[in-house]
Amino acid sequence: MKKVVSILAVFMMIVSINANAKKWELATQAWTFNRFMLSETLADMQKLGIKYIELYPKQKFSASDDRTTHFSMPDSQIEDLKAMLKAHKIKVESYGVISPNKEADWKKLFEFAKKMGIKTIVSEPKQELLPMIDALCVEYKIRVAIHNHPDPTRYWNPDIVLKALEGRSIYMGACTDLGHWTRSGLDAAVCLKKLEGKVFEIHMKDVNRTDKKGHAVVWGEGIIDWKAVTTELHRQKFSGKWVIEHEHNWENPMPDLKKNVSFFNTSIK
Repeated sequence: MKKVVSILAVFMMIVSINANAKKWELATQAWTFNRFMLSETLADMQKLGIKYIELYPKQKFSASDDRTTHFSMPDSQIEDLKAMLKAHKIKVESYGVISPNKEADWKKLFEFAKKMGIKTIVSEPKQELLPMIDALCVEYKIRVAIHNHPDPTRYWNPDIVLKALEGRSIYMGACTDLGHWTRSGLDAAVCLKKLEGKVFEIHMKDVNRTDKKGHAVVWGEGIIDWKAVTTELHRQKFSGKWVIEHEHNWENPMPDLKKNVSFFNTSIK
């Protein structure tokens, strides 16, 4: 009997270790490549070894195909978009930042997300639209993550996001942009703590200053306390995607992005 208990204890320990060893996954917000076509973006993502993308609404397909990634696309174009992603072995996880003002457009957006298999819509919606949006979330079983741009935009402070999420369904949460919080003079780790249980994904950027003149820099070369950030996210058992949104060196982002991926693989643990 003791031997059986011992074997069971070892098995449970191994299971626990494997569960805790699950690595966070990296995605790319296509806005990082907004000077480039989607075809170029996907090719560069393959070079970086990144398998997940967050599409934004206005990127052109290619130099020879000026159709864009806007959610209003017809079904035939949706199939073409799926084929492009499949050819590069990249999966679309989320879509945004997109904030329609009309209910009809929100319904189109959710239909598009359903057809594409998109799990999360990233948005900064008007607060009066939140009840309608939440109802669509529940109907479609698709999440909406409220995103923060810097002060004085609509959701710059996590306290505002928390207030907006009061009484909402489990399908509504936050897409937290660490760099924009920092440029607003806020502490990223403290902000994450306030949003515990509601963080769906991270927009990951490091910045060089705590004001609006600050800009993105290579991760680990800026002022964000990454140890405090990762410690807090581990405490919360965060399991969402870390989404690269590198808003600097627009014309040639790959050197910075390669360093960012290396930092993520070695330092974000």
